[in-house]
Amino acid sequence: MELRQIIYFIEVAKREHVTRAAENLHVAQSAISRQIALLESELGTPLFEREGRNVKLTHMGKVFLEHAERIVIEMDKAKERVEEFLNPEKGVIHLGFSSSLSVHTFTRVFTQFREEHPNLHFQLLQGTKKYLMQKIEKGDIDIAFIAPVVTDHPIVKGDTFFTEKLLLLLPENHYLCSEPIVRIGQLAGERFVTFRSDSSIRRTIDKACNQAGFEPIIAFEGEDMDTIKGLVSAGLGIGILPELAFSYNLPKDVRTVEIEDPSFIRSVGVITPKKRELAPSEKLLYGFLKSFYDRLYRFQL
Repeated sequence: MELRQIIYFIEVAKREHVTRAAENLHVAQSAISRQIALLESELGTPLFEREGRNVKLTHMGKVFLEHAERIVIEMDKAKERVEEFLNPEKGVIHLGFSSSLSVHTFTRVFTQFREEHPNLHFQLLQGTKKYLMQKIEKGDIDIAFIAPVVTDHPIVKGDTFFTEKLLLLLPENHYLCSEPIVRIGQLAGERFVTFRSDSSIRRTIDKACNQAGFEPIIAFEGEDMDTIKGLVSAGLGIGILPELAFSYNLPKDVRTVEIEDPSFIRSVGVITPKKRELAPSEKLLYGFLKSFYDRLYRFQL
């Protein structure tokens, strides 16, 4: 089995057409057909079935495609690793970012890192904590900002850099704005402008409300913090957001209030794979992050 056979197979599977695959790969159609025939002969099963001028994956073709794509990803990563070991100051760092965090609050970190390592670039991938952990497990990324930080997991290990409060966001005319601190039970009957149900912040809200004896009324659920701020400002409901989110794009007609509940304090940090070593460029970033937040913590003390 050759790598080019796998590449040809994936391209045909993606386009469902041998001629189009050949055009995209800039090779002869006959070459692709021959290599796939050799691959099927070696595997002992057909991978495609014809439907007019198109082709469709057979059941075994779908099974093989899942593993073939992993092979190509691993080969690409292997090339990147070799290049990084030869020159760790060049390349692209694939960095995951939890959707419950704001990229805006980390611009200072990225700016300082780029000043020290100008030839390294970031490719950011945003999603839920579960999604990012799946990406690390598959090998698509090796480091991700996350909150709260995972502390006991067979696939990833977590490092906490700092903790932050989750604060209540209210329209400026809301009667709770005058309160120095609010109990979660006082929010029964309020309409929540919040994140989707798979978000860690949303799970914290749901759990706290349930423990207080009520179900939160969801007026809006989404993924964008600025949207939540804007809807609270418009009076559609109340929100609960991490305190760092209030350092930018905060409407003038909203107010923040602390919540009297220890579950509304969360850890922020990164997760990395337990069973894989970080690439040299990723080690540079990881070391920089540890040093940056250690200095910041000592300064705050």
